[in-house]
Amino acid sequence: MNIGGAAKASGVSAKMIRHYEEVGLLPPAERTEAGYRMYRDADVHTLRFIRQARDLGFSIPVIGELVGLWQNRRRSSRVVKAVAQAHIEELEQKAKDILAMKATLEHLVHCCNGDDRPDCPIIEQLASDAKDGQSPAPAKRPRRGQLTAGHRA
Repeated sequence: MNIGGAAKASGVSAKMIRHYEEVGLLPPAERTEAGYRMYRDADVHTLRFIRQARDLGFSIPVIGELVGLWQNRRRSSRVVKAVAQAHIEELEQKAKDILAMKATLEHLVHCCNGDDRPDCPIIEQLASDAKDGQSPAPAKRPRRGQLTAGHRA
């Protein structure tokens, strides 16, 4: 089948199919005499595997590793499990980072009066020179009973 058919059958865009070939996740497609790519059912199956791995957030290099493990019938499930466990740990860290960003933004939004005046702690914080990787300090003094930006919910 041509690239359009492979894209439709796999749920992966033609552009991404070409990219996966380029980065080595998918072997280069056979070509017709006219130079058009032709894909086999096995290629479509690999594309579905890649799509599902991407949907779970695996990076391209890790997907390459998983494709190799999938194609190796002598693989150890222990290795596959370790790859998945490492990804879970990465996802947990990303979730913590996102929650920290959310808490900081909630704090800044709470500090902002949201009125017609130009002073805004959100803009002030975005314009600050914070370089230490820490959560931004409040740009204005917190209102009574308010959490500080360093506080994690």
